[in-house]
Order: sequence, then C-alpha cells, then structure tokens
Amino acid sequence: MQKKIRVGAVSYLNTKPLIYGFEKGKMSEQIELTLDYPARLAALMQKDQLDIALLPIVSILNLPEASMFSAYCIASNKKVASVCLYSHVPIEEVQEVYLDYQSRTSVALFRILIRDYWNIRPSLLESDEHYIEQIKGKTAGLIIGDRALEQRENFPFVYDLAEAWQSHTQFPFVFATWVTNKELSPAFIHEFNETNAFGLSHLDEIIGMQSFPYYDLNTYFTENISYKFDEEKSNGMQLFLKMAEKL
Repeated sequence: MQKKIRVGAVSYLNTKPLIYGFEKGKMSEQIELTLDYPARLAALMQKDQLDIALLPIVSILNLPEASMFSAYCIASNKKVASVCLYSHVPIEEVQEVYLDYQSRTSVALFRILIRDYWNIRPSLLESDEHYIEQIKGKTAGLIIGDRALEQRENFPFVYDLAEAWQSHTQFPFVFATWVTNKELSPAFIHEFNETNAFGLSHLDEIIGMQSFPYYDLNTYFTENISYKFDEEKSNGMQLFLKMAEKL
C-alpha cells in the first residue's frame, strides 16, 4: 500500500476554502490531513513530520530544503481583518504590546511596521493563551486568526497589519503558502491545485457550514483574503522576507 503524503493546514476560517475539497474526500487515498495553528505546523515540518504544509512564510527562512509549489496561498490585497493590533488608546500612545504566540510571520510583520511605518517603540511582550484579557490601558495586543475577527467590536482602536503593509510598500501581503520538503510529481501538484480550486468555487456551501456571528464570511473570503498566488504577491513576499531576515 502506498504511503500517504502528510499534509498540514492552519485550523483557521481563512483556510476553509483551500481544504474543503480534501475534507469532502478528494485525494483521500493520497493524503493525510492535519490541522493546527501556524507555529505548530512549522515545528512539525522542521521535524519532518509533515510532507506538505500551509506555512506562515517567515518559516521558509528556517526550512532551506523546502519549496513552494502551489498556485494558492493565504494573502490580502488590502485589509485582511484577521491580523490586527487591538488597543484602547491610539497607536502612538501604546507603551507595550502582547505578541500573538500563534504566528511568527504576523509578529515579524508587526516588528517591521512599528519600526518603518508607525515609527513607535513599544515594549514587546510574550503571550500565552489568556493574553487577550491583559489588553487594557496603554497595553495593546496583536491578535490573529478567528480570535481577531471575534474581537473586532471589543476595542476602539483596530490597526490592520495587511492594510498598513500595503500602504507602506504598495504590495499585497502573503501570510502563508503551501510548502513541501519532498519531490512531488506534476500530476500530484495539478490535482492538489484543482482540489484547492474546488473549495473556492463552493464558497456559499462553506459559509453555510460555519457558525460564526462575529464577521461576514462572504466579505472575509472574497474581499479580505486573496487566494491566488501571482507575481505581485511573490514580489511582496520576497520583499518581506528580505526585511524579516534583518530583524
């Protein structure tokens, strides 16, 4: 029996369109799907416990043997809505910031933006799973993923990192791409891309399966997230990786 290819994807709403086909049984004889948060997937890839993963792009710097292979990604052309700084005071008054422990890419992007775009120097704090409760006064917090969407109405000041990046560089921002550390056949890559595309053509069904009252998912999937990996996104990603290497 042929060994299945181990595939890891982020367990956030923004990934639902890309994995819908896999969850509906497509390629089930070829792959074994694992869902986790971004930093955990990167660790599994480093330990060679995954063959393919939808990885936050800063992880590529620590995986020299890995390569991108897919026509799809998690990116944003302007506002992403789910990677934001949340605060009770304007950003120029923020004195310290809790950094979300779930994604090193978003943390690296935030470090670049506070240095080069917002020109502020708050103290940066490590976080745990309860850190959102500590966002008060002049202490802000970087929140990503579904939790970020849930918090949008709870803070008077919300700063969208993808929007700030686009304003700073005029490029879209790529948060995650499909990466592999194995040799994949052209036929497998084609079928993998077709399975990603299947979900993007069934957004109404995907939205109907979710119970998420905090944010309009049609807006999220069609306006905030951009899934096709193109030349402009590649250029923006390369610029970010050059900046992230110097942090």
